[in-house]
Amino acid sequence: MGYFLETLLGGLLTGMLYALVALGFVLIFKTSGVFNLAQGATVLFAALAVARFAEWLPRWFGFDSLALANLLAFLIAGALMFVVAWLVERLVLRHLLKQEGATLLMATLGITYFLDGAGQALFGSGIYTLDVGMPKEPIFVLQSTFQGGILVNQEDLIAALIAATLVALLTLFFQKTATGRTLRAVADDHQAAQSIGIPLGRIWVIVWCVAGVVALVAGVIWGSKTGVGFSLTTMALRALPAVILGGLTSVPGAIIGGLIIGLGEKLSQVYVGPLVGGGIEIWFTYMLALVVLLFRPQGLFGEKIIDRV
Repeated sequence: MGYFLETLLGGLLTGMLYALVALGFVLIFKTSGVFNLAQGATVLFAALAVARFAEWLPRWFGFDSLALANLLAFLIAGALMFVVAWLVERLVLRHLLKQEGATLLMATLGITYFLDGAGQALFGSGIYTLDVGMPKEPIFVLQSTFQGGILVNQEDLIAALIAATLVALLTLFFQKTATGRTLRAVADDHQAAQSIGIPLGRIWVIVWCVAGVVALVAGVIWGSKTGVGFSLTTMALRALPAVILGGLTSVPGAIIGGLIIGLGEKLSQVYVGPLVGGGIEIWFTYMLALVVLLFRPQGLFGEKIIDRV
């Protein structure tokens, strides 16, 4: 029982990171109708910026405080993500305002390759360490309840708490602030929002900035755990089943979908993987999402689209 709970907890902790990345997909799709394939590349670009600036700043300015270097690198990377969001709206989305969804999808694919190339040109193509001070030693909890206790990775626990806090703050932002209500109005009906004077360009910049911050936090957390390299793009795109499962238009769906995918990944890896030779966690979650699509194409919490003719 203790081992099962340990696996279950590990899946939930991983699932919160998937939920965070899935949230970036959902926010952009809800407000602009764009399925953003560039979210994985955004995670990589942001993590590369933090890792490299944290390495360069002490050398440039002659200080040796790791905490200060990480803080300044994070702030600079955040500003850089704002610039990226502004450029995406100004140079890409503004000119594709009335185009079909397939055209916008291909545009985000182009943004993906651009960010991959720009990240490699600006920051290098190696694998870089990112030490943000999170403890990596595992601890045992509930030792009085289960024999030997339950092994918990402190880094995973802190990462999940950070992700949960950011998700909660974003939920409050969308529900309680005037800007958040404006974003929800745009998500409900673009034409109606334009008719009452809401500028779509400014709204899209805000949404891409929020998605950039989400990608930045996810990139820093994953980079701290595994190192910053181009594999981060693939890791971020493993949140796609969470988006499909929860629904492209549902913020709660992204959160719950992320948790389900995290659980499915860990449980299949531990209990099913040995029976089929391992590696099942890579494709099991996609099969799970496919099964959901067969019975509920809009996802578990997505809105059903009804076309009237």
